[in-house]
Amino acid sequence: MAGASAGANRVADPRGTIGIRLLEAPVSYRGDPRALSYIVDHLNPGTTIHRKVEISNTSGKPRHISLYPAAANVARNSFNAPAGRPRNELVGWMSLDRDSVDLPPGGTSTAQVTIKVPPVASRGERFGVVWAEAVAEPDDTHPVRVVNRVGIRVYLDVGPGGEPPSDFRIETLTPARAPDGSPQLVAQVRNTGERTLDMNGSVSLTEGPGGLQAGPFPADLGVTLLPDAAARVTVTMDRRMPDGPWKARLTLMSGMVKRMATATLTFPAAGAGLSVEPDENYLPLVGLVAGLIVPATALGIVVRRRRRAAASAG
Repeated sequence: MAGASAGANRVADPRGTIGIRLLEAPVSYRGDPRALSYIVDHLNPGTTIHRKVEISNTSGKPRHISLYPAAANVARNSFNAPAGRPRNELVGWMSLDRDSVDLPPGGTSTAQVTIKVPPVASRGERFGVVWAEAVAEPDDTHPVRVVNRVGIRVYLDVGPGGEPPSDFRIETLTPARAPDGSPQLVAQVRNTGERTLDMNGSVSLTEGPGGLQAGPFPADLGVTLLPDAAARVTVTMDRRMPDGPWKARLTLMSGMVKRMATATLTFPAAGAGLSVEPDENYLPLVGLVAGLIVPATALGIVVRRRRRAAASAG
């Protein structure tokens, strides 16, 4: 039995938790929330970089944790980290200063990741993962062998010159209903830049029935877009909300690129409603600090009635 994650920095099994996190980011990316969780960089051929990571063991037992790089890919608008230790060109450029750590309960340790790009490397973006893996052997309480691994994604762009531009466009907004009846806003998003994007964001609703407001509601995570790729980004809301009409304000971001779009819409009784072009689509905002891009628990619904000014005699 195995569990793995290339997006979260911590994985738990019934006997405890192992974790890995990035300890440093390049100066040019320190305003980029993705670079605080992942190794994101642009390098010229012939360049070598080093990144420190921290490995932790919060279980009640000592853990032997293996460290290694492995290949990843982006397919069907998702970042994929296959099982095992597959290799690609990037993995051949990567190494760690140790292949394992032995941690006591509650212990931590550091390791250094080195990426050495050869002078003859071709232009393009590569993907990989730095993995920390622990194996829990069967015992009297847990008869199944458990292999857990947790990783840090690597997005490495190679080519002469500076960082390629990142950008995206919100093309349409569609109100919909999930199979369980929850209202949803589905945004069609296209990557119009030259770097791969991880989408996240939220929707806030205003001007609802009786002046109601709701949100923000977080977008479902997991959409990764290659350049020129398009995909749907979905925000699922509380099923107790009235149908509308509402004014929806969608904010999406990837790293330091942020766009906002608004539309007036009503949620259908079932299925998908009519798609509309957003009323607004602002230019990217650079230097945004939006917090780490890591899976998070769903936000609870916040519905409040807008106060209306009224004259009073007294």
